[in-house]
Parts: sequence; C-alpha cells; structure tokens
Amino acid sequence: MTDTTVAIRQARASDAAGMARVHVQSWRSTYPGLIPAQFLVNLSEPPAAQRWAAIAETRGPGQGAFVAEDVAGRIAGPGAIVGIASFGTRRVAVEGHAGEFHALYLLDDAKGYGIGRRLMAAMADRFLADGIRSAAVWCLRDNPSRWFYERLGGIKVAERPIRFAGSDLVEIAYGWRDLTPLARLSAGPEVR
Repeated sequence: MTDTTVAIRQARASDAAGMARVHVQSWRSTYPGLIPAQFLVNLSEPPAAQRWAAIAETRGPGQGAFVAEDVAGRIAGPGAIVGIASFGTRRVAVEGHAGEFHALYLLDDAKGYGIGRRLMAAMADRFLADGIRSAAVWCLRDNPSRWFYERLGGIKVAERPIRFAGSDLVEIAYGWRDLTPLARLSAGPEVR
C-alpha cells in the first residue's frame, strides 16, 4: 500500500456517516472486556453520525477533525472512511500541555499501514500552525493500543480514575511537550 492509497484530509459534515461507522466498529473491536458489553451493543451509528457532523463542522484555532479516506479502495472500498481523528482544547488539564488529541479510531483492516501515525502527524501539524506547541491524549490504561502513543514519542504524564458506563476504569495521559517531531512523522502532501 502506498501513501496515495489513503488520503488524510480535513473532515466534512458529509463524512459523518463514515466517521460514525469507524467510531462504532473500532469501539466494538477494541473495548470488549474493558467496558461493559451492553454499552458496546447499544452503540448506534445514527447518533454517532450527528456528533461527528458537529465535530467536523468545528473550525477554529487548534481544533478540528481529520479523516483517512480509502482513495484507491484497497481497504474498505473507494472513498470509504477508514480512520478518524479529532483534536482541540483540553477537556482535562494536563500540566505543560496546551492541546488535546480527543479521538483516534481506525477500522481493524486499516491498522498496520501507518494511517494512525499520519492522522496524529496531521493533528500535530495543525496544532503547530495555530501556535499550540504541546498536547496530550487520554486513553484507557488497559487499552492494548495505547503503546502506539509511546511509539510516537508520547510520554506518560498523568493517570486518573474515571467512572464510565457503570464501571470504574483508569485513564492515562500521554503527552508531547514539543509537537514538532510528531508533526514530521508524515503529515505528507496528501493532507488537504
């Protein structure tokens, strides 16, 4: 697979259904055993699409969303959304980190091609363009994908207990005090 197979671009409201599909499918494949099964069963694409349409329409310094689009149709069909990412202001303060990576989800078939890395690089690049030099991401401590952030240079900077869907869980934050190296990890010319 080449870099031209999947394009990273700014999300549009018209992408909402595809974004919701990625969100729901990725949660159902990533979180069994971590969060209550009934919560995963009850996930629904229409409400998720409404939320993602609003997120895609969010514009402003240091906030927005990107999608990974299967241009060549080699993963999920021509034009299919196979990955999504959103970023913005901190929802939970992490000292020394001005921005927050809110979400990064990929379809299982899209993993292993560098798409997540490219989405993170696109968000870091946008933060830097808007004068935000540092950011953090929160993820479940038991999420098997959390090591991805360490491979991208994220350093564990915080931990907190949370209550989610009736369960007591622990989240950890990975941070980048300087987003420049992350932005250089191939935001690439295909970001538009």
